[in-house]
Amino acid sequence: MTEQALPQPPTSRFAHTMRALRHRNYRLYLSGQCVSLMGTWMTRLALSWLTYRLTHSAFLLGMVGFAGQILTFVLAPFAGVWVDRMDRRELLVITQVAAAVQSLALAALTLTKVITIQEILALAAFQGLIDAFDMPARQSFVTKMVPDKEDLSNAIALNSSMVNVARLVGPSVAAIVIAHLGEGWCFSIDGVSYLAVIASLLLMRIKPDVPGDHHRPAMAEQMREGWGYVSRFIPVRNILLLFAITSLMGMSQMALLPLFAVQVLHGGPRMLGLLATANAVGALVAAVLLASRKNAVGLLRYVQCGGALFGAALIVFGISHWVALSLLAMMAMGFGIMTGMGGSNTIIQTLSPENKRGRVMSFYTMAFIGMTPFGSLLAGALAHRIGAPHTLLFSGVCVLLAGAWFWSQTAAMRLGMRARYEELGILQPKKEAA
Repeated sequence: MTEQALPQPPTSRFAHTMRALRHRNYRLYLSGQCVSLMGTWMTRLALSWLTYRLTHSAFLLGMVGFAGQILTFVLAPFAGVWVDRMDRRELLVITQVAAAVQSLALAALTLTKVITIQEILALAAFQGLIDAFDMPARQSFVTKMVPDKEDLSNAIALNSSMVNVARLVGPSVAAIVIAHLGEGWCFSIDGVSYLAVIASLLLMRIKPDVPGDHHRPAMAEQMREGWGYVSRFIPVRNILLLFAITSLMGMSQMALLPLFAVQVLHGGPRMLGLLATANAVGALVAAVLLASRKNAVGLLRYVQCGGALFGAALIVFGISHWVALSLLAMMAMGFGIMTGMGGSNTIIQTLSPENKRGRVMSFYTMAFIGMTPFGSLLAGALAHRIGAPHTLLFSGVCVLLAGAWFWSQTAAMRLGMRARYEELGILQPKKEAA
């Protein structure tokens, strides 16, 4: 099926790629997130390394990942209803304050050298509780900051670019801080960094979006309504299924990176930082590529190709014992997952009705983030039994099989997407034959 977008006014390539920044609220958000996400990625690497240093256990690495995200999976559908009911900016301020407290608690326990694996698991679970509300609120808040639908895909791509700049710099900085000062200072920096995003949210001039209807349906009814939409609308349903499988079987490689850094590539925290940085470089290139696109039209092919590349790169990384090849595989993984994730996020946000956006994005959170704890637990158990390389080999094959199924659904998905794009005015309706 050939898709033809409506004509766009001419503009310079750079201005087109950065066009979402013309919205003041989005500029504030992006600047605050730049600082905060740097600390977040420092904490992710530091927590992984701290767990491995204390336990030297592949299974417990998986358990920390599981504890950190299981509550996100369980609570996301309920959180989605609250996101649709509450003012999203106020909710985001609350989640950022809670996340700062969590990071500073980690810092205090680590710097005083009293932290144990039990406390790591408990604080990881607390972060998962925060993320259950923060992620769907953050995703659906983009449309409040960028009301022009023509700029929505660009805003999502620029946000992904910013995330991956943080992924590029954060782990490298974390590796240096860990080597010279210890993990606790990474957690301290992260805790303070949340002040930037809290300030950016408070400075926004934005209309509160609390619904005025005091006779809202019950939470259970709203959850059923949201589930009915995502389960019946083929494009959204299939994208969520693809990324649920990808998260379950593919995202586990991040939980196992310390094992590869030490046991396979014979390095330490700096090797771990190098692997994470290579992954971020690939993701950043993909995000910039997505930012240069005009709208969501044609992104389905990006999702398909990104998933296939991610699965193949997992296999290569799993069998590699060469540092150079492993770094290339990590870059390919980053490019593949970001292409798929950014493309799918843009498609779902474009297709979703505003009054269901929070609930739809909560199911997106469940599929993409919420399935990761099960993948981390499975990866840890498999790595304990068959070794980390064979675990990634198996995971890559599963991702490729899921991608093959997704390709087989192309015609049905394009049919549903075209009808919605025509309704939104993104595509011109097809002329009926005489």
